[in-house]
Amino acid sequence: MNFIDQILARIFPPAKPLPAGSYAYTAPLKEGQPPLRLHLRIEANGSALLIVNASTILHLNQTAAEYAYHLVRGVPAEEAARSTSRRYHISQKDALRDYQDFEDRLYTLVDTPDLDPVTFLDFERTEPYSAGLSAPYRLDCALTYQTTASQAGLAPVERVKRELLLDEWKTILNKAWAAGIPHVIFTGGEPTLRPDLPDLIAYAEQLGFVSGMLSDGLRLAEKDYLQQVLQSGLDHLMITFDPAQDQSWEALRDVLASDLYTTVHLTYPLPAGQTDLLPRLKEMGIHSLSLSASGPEHKDDLQAARNQAAQLEIPLVWDLPVPYSAFHPVAIELEESGQKVDGAGLAWLYVEPDGDVLPAQGVNRVLGSLLTDPWEKVWAAARAE
Repeated sequence: MNFIDQILARIFPPAKPLPAGSYAYTAPLKEGQPPLRLHLRIEANGSALLIVNASTILHLNQTAAEYAYHLVRGVPAEEAARSTSRRYHISQKDALRDYQDFEDRLYTLVDTPDLDPVTFLDFERTEPYSAGLSAPYRLDCALTYQTTASQAGLAPVERVKRELLLDEWKTILNKAWAAGIPHVIFTGGEPTLRPDLPDLIAYAEQLGFVSGMLSDGLRLAEKDYLQQVLQSGLDHLMITFDPAQDQSWEALRDVLASDLYTTVHLTYPLPAGQTDLLPRLKEMGIHSLSLSASGPEHKDDLQAARNQAAQLEIPLVWDLPVPYSAFHPVAIELEESGQKVDGAGLAWLYVEPDGDVLPAQGVNRVLGSLLTDPWEKVWAAARAE
């Protein structure tokens, strides 16, 4: 820091972060505006997560977190502007304009159909995994290691002796929500083989989670079952897609027609005769794409698929739980550049069907049991990894 910077820093010291913690808010209904339910989690460094209507997570930097803090506490706009003006040494007029812009964009987000479950919507943001977290961003819950015929032999069924009951999973969800985890994904095995899946989705919605599911999607071709899952409050879906199965195409058509944010996961090599697959998926209206390979020998296939997805302007997702494979395009690029960005055990944790917690699917180091251990013990073990 040079001499001038030192003088300016003394005259205009940086604003201290807001108090860390979790805050909730439900906006009074206004004519012409959609309902707005917010949960805000502020970290010790001032960055924050904002959960909007239990369906979308925003990552906010310190300034945006400040506006969200005033909003969830019901502070009038003029008072919020005065506070921000004093803390950040800007004019009250500019602070009020920025606050109102923040609020307007929140309502725009609420009105946007098929919104990405983790988004930024032009909000200035912090980079994921760039600072210490008070809790993970997401909990991946493997409800069962039962599989359909298309998944046979993939799930590690030998790892668990029993599956948790519905009330036991509710206990785990309660602990996760109390810890400040905003996002839960139901996975497996095949989660649709659990008859109580809609009940668990509905309970997660009731608590305030953003909820997703990783599934082969085959049961979603049953229209009554699809409606039951949707009415439970599911926010997004990743389908482990098998282009050789007619039922997979039927399920995908039905899901996309239901306005559910949908990611398609493809594992390479693809079945023969699928050279036009990505253009066809684009035409159907998928929202994003996830790619992995059965081994490093298919690295070129992944790169070609990534390039084609970019040409077709299909967003690529890499940090949702990918079934039984960590070999994906981003992993290849990071390995080649010598970088490592890994949220396992930090940004997300994985719960097995018996309640044991792993850093991530396939990382077989038990951190404790989220059913029987206090959250603090499990999180301490994760941070010590």
